Amino acid sequence: MSSSQCESCITQTEVLAVILDLDGTLLDTENATKYVLKEFLAKYGKDLDKERESKKRFGMTLQVSAALIVKDYDLPLTPNQFIEEIMPMYRDKWLNARALPGANRLIKHLYKNGLPFALASNSLTEYIDAKISHQEGWKECFSTILGSDQVKSGKPSPDLFIEAARRMGVDAAKCLVIEDSLVGVQAAKAAKMKVVVVPSQSEGDCSLLADSMLHSLLEFRPELWGLPPFDDWFDNALPIEPIYLSIQYKNGFVSNIRDVGKSALPCQVSGLFFGWAESGIHGTLKVLVHIGSDHCSCSPHRKIQICIIDKKADELPDQQMQLVLVGYIRGMYSMEIGSIDVGILEEDKSIASSCLDQHHFAVPSSWQMLHI
Repeated sequence: MSSSQCESCITQTEVLAVILDLDGTLLDTENATKYVLKEFLAKYGKDLDKERESKKRFGMTLQVSAALIVKDYDLPLTPNQFIEEIMPMYRDKWLNARALPGANRLIKHLYKNGLPFALASNSLTEYIDAKISHQEGWKECFSTILGSDQVKSGKPSPDLFIEAARRMGVDAAKCLVIEDSLVGVQAAKAAKMKVVVVPSQSEGDCSLLADSMLHSLLEFRPELWGLPPFDDWFDNALPIEPIYLSIQYKNGFVSNIRDVGKSALPCQVSGLFFGWAESGIHGTLKVLVHIGSDHCSCSPHRKIQICIIDKKADELPDQQMQLVLVGYIRGMYSMEIGSIDVGILEEDKSIASSCLDQHHFAVPSSWQMLHI
């Protein structure tokens, strides 16, 4: 179910508080820690099963996940021993976890408008604190923060969400949950709450159970839920926190993506963006970038189409390019999902070109500091 398909029923909903998941919803811990398990298993002579890891344990509590890993890989450890050995490795990587696009914007918006909102995660409270301590202002903004160790059972049990509503003094039926995993959606529905899902991976039941499914937090429209609308759009575009990418450009498409520094392209990013490209002899160019949805896998081979504004695709040779995305125009239209070649509209080009002449969308000084 897409947000556009259920607007009529959403607008009849009275929401007085919001409950947010952490990992994969607000914070990109997945990209930051994606090699930890592989490195850990190698110490025991085990190879990571990528297919298994892409389908299991998503959103589970630490104890449940640990027990499954020990069993699946036949490790000579108890689940508690496994946790004790691997968690320091995860803590080191959490330092590099970045807020997902739209996360800071949403937190600041809810806080500015005086809306009660909670953080409810299947992580233990001490791990939540470690993850968000590097995100400026997060801990101070939430009305309450809950980990799975503060309730009888974690997700998919509704305990976390029911307790969050109780602490905020709001009827559970008047809470909106934003999640990324199936167990989170199941927990929200069991708590009789409305739920928006921004899936982190291929979990078809997420969209079937949720009240609304988005491809990115940037698509979230608070007014559909009776909440104050965002007021940060500028000339039909939204300034965003810069997304840095190093890509292989080939005739208008990206054939490969390389992470740049702490930055990577999360699964929860799709839609029409614009920004700047560094292209060798052509210098810094204005670009419009269409990023396709990829909830089936966080693959580096996602379909990304690039339009060099004021130039044709065949005017540039195949080359390595450095991109910084600074603005967002819209999410994907339904006909664009799964499409190989998206027809980028002249209107979109005009919006991007005009905005890139404004200081709100200037080349970030941090781009040069990355030495990409």
